[in-house]
Amino acid sequence: MSSTTAPPTTHTAIDGKGILITEPAMRQLATVMHQQGSDKLLRVGVRSGGCSGMSYTMDFIDTAEIRTDDEIYSYSPSAGQEFRVVCDPKSLLYIYGMQLDFSSALIGGGFNFTNPNATQTCGCGSSFAV
Repeated sequence: MSSTTAPPTTHTAIDGKGILITEPAMRQLATVMHQQGSDKLLRVGVRSGGCSGMSYTMDFIDTAEIRTDDEIYSYSPSAGQEFRVVCDPKSLLYIYGMQLDFSSALIGGGFNFTNPNATQTCGCGSSFAV
C-alpha cells in the first residue's frame, strides 16, 4: 500500500508572473520577511559557480538597492504581510517559472528550487546547468 502526498499549493506574484512559491515557502518567507523589517525585499538570482555551473542566490536587500532594470514581483500570503521579490533580467532568463519550496526536514531541509529550465541539477539542489 502506498500513500501519495498531494503536491503543495503554489502561488504566483499578484500580477501572475515571476517564480512559483509553494505554501510552505510562502509561510517561511512571510516569517523571515517580518523579522527583516518592512523595507526589505528578497533578491533571487543566479551566479556562475556551484557543482553544475550555476547556483541560485537569495538575499535580503534594502529598497535603495533596487536597480532600474530589475523585475519586482509582489506576493500576498494568506496569513502575513505582503512581500516583494526582486530579480535581475539576466537571472530571470534562467529561473522564470522556477518553483521555490521549503522543507523543515532535519536532513535536506530549507529552501529547495525546482527549475524547469535546468538540464542538469546537482544533488545539493542549489546548482544547475542549462
